[in-house]
Formats: sequence, C-alpha cells, structure tokens
Amino acid sequence: MTDPLEALQDRLGHRFRDPALLGRALTHSSHAGEVAGAVSNERLEFLGDRVLGLCMAEWLAELYPREREGDLGKRFAVLVARDTLAPIAQRLGVPDALRIAASHRHAGLRQSATVLGDALEALLAALYLDGGLEAARALVRREWAEVVQGQARPPRSPKTRLQEWTLKRGLGLPEYDTNAIGGQGEDAQFRAVVRAAGRQAAGEGPNKRAAEQAAADAWLEGLRA
Repeated sequence: MTDPLEALQDRLGHRFRDPALLGRALTHSSHAGEVAGAVSNERLEFLGDRVLGLCMAEWLAELYPREREGDLGKRFAVLVARDTLAPIAQRLGVPDALRIAASHRHAGLRQSATVLGDALEALLAALYLDGGLEAARALVRREWAEVVQGQARPPRSPKTRLQEWTLKRGLGLPEYDTNAIGGQGEDAQFRAVVRAAGRQAAGEGPNKRAAEQAAADAWLEGLRA
C-alpha cells in the first residue's frame, strides 16, 4: 500500500530534505490539540498564503503586461480562492495525507474546502522553506496552469454580475440578508438571501461572502431557467 506522504511528494515533484516540515504542513489543528508535541500547520498556512500571493502576482504580471491593476486583481482573487485551491489539493492527494484527530474524522474535514485550501498553502510554505521560491513557483505554475489558461477575460463574481444587471436596468442595488445557520470555525455555515428586481434566491457557504456569492449565482441561474 502506497504511503500517502511518499505519493504526495511524487506529485509535488519535490523530495523534502526536512520531512518534519512536510509533516507539519499536513497537521490539522485538531491533531495538534490531541497529540503531545504536534504542531499545527497554521503558521505555515500564514506564510504559504503570502508565497502563493507572490507567485501568482508575479505570474499574472508576466502574462498580462498591459492589463489594469483592477482586472489583475479580479483574476488574482479567483486563483487564490478556496474553491480553486481545494480541487488542486484533492488532485495532489492532500486529503489522504492530512493528519486529523480521531475525534474529528467524522466531520468531513478531509473534504472541507477551507481545510484543504489551508493545507495547500501550508505545503507551499514548506516547499518554499525546504527548496526555495523556485520550488514553490514551479508547483504553482504547473498546478494552476489550467485555471489560469481558462481566464480569457478577467472573471467577474456572481455578485458583481448581478449588480451590473440591476444597475443597467435602473433597478438599484441587490439587497442581501445573511445569517449564520450552524457550526463554528471551520464547520461554520451561513445562508444568504438576495432580493433584486422583484425576485429572490438563496445560497449557503462557509462564510458570509461565499453565501452571498452562492445566492447571487442562484438568482442569475433563475434568468436562464
């Protein structure tokens, strides 16, 4: 049976000189809270967020030398979002390698977009510390290539598209009503209801922004129904 850590390193294309660094990047806070001496990946995730930001900003500046800052920012926001990171983490085999406390394994943390996104950022930090910026850059440019290539034009979020739709027709701004509906921290869930042009739609997500985006997307889907 293949060792998940060995398989992950094969997919990363990097053999860690410091295996403990890799292990720490894959240690969820629940595991660190139950196992003496274990350190969670939270500090690495903090660093990895900045490593990803630098690699992505550098890449976008190269690809679109004439594009305005605002449009680059729209591309950037999508490329570093949890909904983009989670599938990449899945493809690399991060869920199988994650260290999660036994008491939390029933909670679906291995499939949580937030947990996977955080772990992927922690992995990028570990790559940076173990192999330098070039190692992290190589992973970003390989694993994000399909998403970057799919951005023919700067993406617009569902909230932006809905707002543009209503304002173009003189209907004012959409109104959102967003509330927490359960869970805390990584298990939190929010529900948003958006009202615009005499119609309403609802959506859910792990934070207010995600819930409102889901609601706006559902409202726009209603136009095509």
